[in-house]
Amino acid sequence: MKSMDVSRRKWPAGAIIALALCVAAPLLSAQISTYGDKGLPAINTTPVGPPNTKPSLLSAVGIAQNLNYQLPLNLTFTDDAGKTVPLGSYFGKKPAILALVYYRCPMLCSEELKGLVSALMMINFRPGKDFNIVVVSIDPTETTAMAAAKKQEYLKMYGHPETANGWHFMTGTQDNIDKITAAVGFKYVKFKVPGTNITQFAHASSIEIVTSQGKLAQYYMGVEYSPKDMLLGLDEASDNRIGSPVDNILTYCFHYDPRTNTHDLIISRVVEAGGLLTMLILGGFMTVMFRRDHQQGDAAAATSPAPRKRVNG
Repeated sequence: MKSMDVSRRKWPAGAIIALALCVAAPLLSAQISTYGDKGLPAINTTPVGPPNTKPSLLSAVGIAQNLNYQLPLNLTFTDDAGKTVPLGSYFGKKPAILALVYYRCPMLCSEELKGLVSALMMINFRPGKDFNIVVVSIDPTETTAMAAAKKQEYLKMYGHPETANGWHFMTGTQDNIDKITAAVGFKYVKFKVPGTNITQFAHASSIEIVTSQGKLAQYYMGVEYSPKDMLLGLDEASDNRIGSPVDNILTYCFHYDPRTNTHDLIISRVVEAGGLLTMLILGGFMTVMFRRDHQQGDAAAATSPAPRKRVNG
């Protein structure tokens, strides 16, 4: 009967690395508590409410997918050059990508626009030539200077300055903001941080593909978008075709109160999702590597010469 000395088996380097990363994953997630080192309040890891529940404030927050709904193209907004323009000036010949954000948002809105840029870099359609990008602030106190700064930031990230005429960062009045958010189905809550004059917005993240006629054709949820889906969505919207509803899995933006140091929902969700994804990927990788190592060990044992029998005589 053969026995195998497990202590002498060589583990693949990849499996050892994966095991180390799995052990380190909780530590990586814990690094979120060092956010205060970057000049922002650290996140208190003490629970502030029942586990696995969202704040009651978010009960009024969400995205209703109003597919085939006509945007109110007569609404006017101020563009990043300070000109008052009707929303309809960006439609008629090309489809558009619409994003409802606010420029002072330090987290989710920035990630949403970064995700948009990352997807656009992977397709051969170009803003201004094939479609327009329309970004509208939901904060009526934000200024043209803020809109212009954001446009330059993401245009530089995109790396194609010649497409500047296809990027439109807008500000508007509360009345017009209410009308466009209602048309899109973008439900958000504005609130004051207790004890301060700071206004924050609780909202979900999505971008919309709009047909050349100004009808809502596609909704993409979250902060990362498939380049393939975006390419197909823009192509269909250019023919005024309407897509189907997508899974309404929402990513929320809800900032913590720096005075009471309570949780920020988006950070906790990102950490949870990222940690789960990391564990799944590494767990699968380790399973493959261990199985391969086991198969190689069995193959080596099968090809090794049988032990010679001792003959008594």
